[in-house]
Amino acid sequence: MLLTKPHLSKPLLPSAPPSNPAAPSSSHAKPLAASTARRGRLRISATSAAAPAPSAAAAPAATAAAALSRVDVLSEALPFIQRFKGKTVVVKYGGAAMKSPELQASVIRDLVLLSCVGLRPVLVHGGGPEINSWLLRVGVEPQFRDGLRVTDALTMEVVEMVLVGKVNKNLVSLINLAGGTAVGLCGKDARLITARPSPNAAALGFVGEVARVDATVLHPIIASGHIPVIATVAADETGQAYNINADTAAGEIAAAVGAEKLLLLTDVSGILADRNDPGSLVKEIDIAGVRKMVADGKVAGGMIPKVECCVRALAQGVHTASIIDGRVPHSLLLEILTDEGTGTMITG
Repeated sequence: MLLTKPHLSKPLLPSAPPSNPAAPSSSHAKPLAASTARRGRLRISATSAAAPAPSAAAAPAATAAAALSRVDVLSEALPFIQRFKGKTVVVKYGGAAMKSPELQASVIRDLVLLSCVGLRPVLVHGGGPEINSWLLRVGVEPQFRDGLRVTDALTMEVVEMVLVGKVNKNLVSLINLAGGTAVGLCGKDARLITARPSPNAAALGFVGEVARVDATVLHPIIASGHIPVIATVAADETGQAYNINADTAAGEIAAAVGAEKLLLLTDVSGILADRNDPGSLVKEIDIAGVRKMVADGKVAGGMIPKVECCVRALAQGVHTASIIDGRVPHSLLLEILTDEGTGTMITG
């Protein structure tokens, strides 16, 4: 069933003309301009740096105009707030949005704002760059095979210490400082995630897959208005710790909690109809369409596991899944509270 955002007579963020009107399309996909063009759609103050400074007499009028503009933005977001109020949204956080302090602050503020207006966000995170940094500190060179971290026993110790003990608690602290109330967890807590070895465990070591999710511990946290922050370290039936791919974990958690939306913050603008044309962003596509793109080789490399994660979550009852550009400030708000969006939305 295709779900679309309610159409507003006046969009929250003014539209820019698509940079590539000739981008290919199909009955399943709707290519639009890349998200870099969307940055131009952000509202600007009536007193921008390019404009001359207003006179003393004009200052009150300019201030009033800027205030009215902010009120308009809030008013136009009302239909989206009403639609998602009380609904759970699962956000996978990583990549550039985690490395840049400015983007990190943007994500944290977005999560807190969504919580304040009645949505129920759940944050699932990785922490690859931080893990690499600490491995080097203890004299271990990070190793990767086919894009996946080779995780021996020592590396697994560092992964767990960094993800659970440092990155997770830092995110909890940042959310609390921004006015939210966060609860830090990992897959081991209350058997939230039970892991199993990956099929190529002989080559990768303690890299695991999700065997099952028990979301019992999450329901009262979410219902109380708190924000669960989940590090993707889990144990198998014997207690052995495994490092779980954060995209995969987020998709399975979204299904387990009956999420309305799954959002994957990435370092790309979304799915492109033409991988060589950043202006061919596919704005919306259904499962059949995305599977055809994979079969045709239009979706390849690191995007395949993200797409598979979204498709699996949709098959288990999640209503929509979006792959969005975490490098765009406030991309979460753009995706949830506007009809423009900021990436690719996949529907069932």
